[in-house]
Amino acid sequence: MTEKRRKALISIPIAVVAAVLIALAGSQGGSTVGGFPVFALGVAAAFVIQWLVFIPSYKAQTEKFYDLTGALTYITITVFLVLASPGVDARGMLLAAMVVLWAARLGGYLFQRVMKHGKDDRFDELKKDFARFLNTWTLQGLWVVLTAALAWVAITSDRKVGLDGFFWAGLLVWALGITIETVADVQKTRFKADPGNKGRFISTGLWSRSRHPNYFGEITLWVGVAIIALPVLQGWQWPALVSPVFVALLLIKGSGVPPLEEKADRKWGGQSDYEAYKQNTPVLVLKLT
Repeated sequence: MTEKRRKALISIPIAVVAAVLIALAGSQGGSTVGGFPVFALGVAAAFVIQWLVFIPSYKAQTEKFYDLTGALTYITITVFLVLASPGVDARGMLLAAMVVLWAARLGGYLFQRVMKHGKDDRFDELKKDFARFLNTWTLQGLWVVLTAALAWVAITSDRKVGLDGFFWAGLLVWALGITIETVADVQKTRFKADPGNKGRFISTGLWSRSRHPNYFGEITLWVGVAIIALPVLQGWQWPALVSPVFVALLLIKGSGVPPLEEKADRKWGGQSDYEAYKQNTPVLVLKLT
């Protein structure tokens, strides 16, 4: 057994245990259906969906539906939580709409990208190994749960709070974040679609103010969700505040910025224009002047 496969086999149960703990904590003070906490059912469904799609994906040796499945998981479970939780208030409904809108936009963008390129290079090795490929889908389930936990807790909570200052402040932050993320993605898509830019790096628009403005927007919008959800948290629900922290750490230290920076350095490192761009442009936070 290879070391990478061994790590995958260890990672899968750890991810499941982590999800169980999140389900138990987030279910406190939440809605139930048939005696089962609605929040916990949503957490379980996040993993079941990944595993069901993993089976045909492994047989076909394809990753084309990986990102799309992640996005549809957010949408499906969020809608389920709204329908299964009695008396969802305006705060919960608007949070659900925010999650669905974000997931639909990002999922559509990522799916179009992988269909255009035909594959995702990250999966070239992974999809050949059952355990490692399964681990990738399992971790996507955990990613969905950790990212959306705070919104889901607020949707299913039996504590109701009107549309107060926290809501309007959070909505403003979320709107700013999703706007930045969307504009950055559109700018990069158009840049890559221009044959004259083949082999070049983007340094225009928002990309002249940040090397990863889309990730800055992503982190910002989830901070907005956290601000909106804050007033309804109670008891063991408070650990759900890990959601925006998880998103930030994942993008800044994990699968977001680091691999893209390494890839860019391999392609353009040493070029005077690229080195100047790196020196004068922040990694993440948008430069205002």
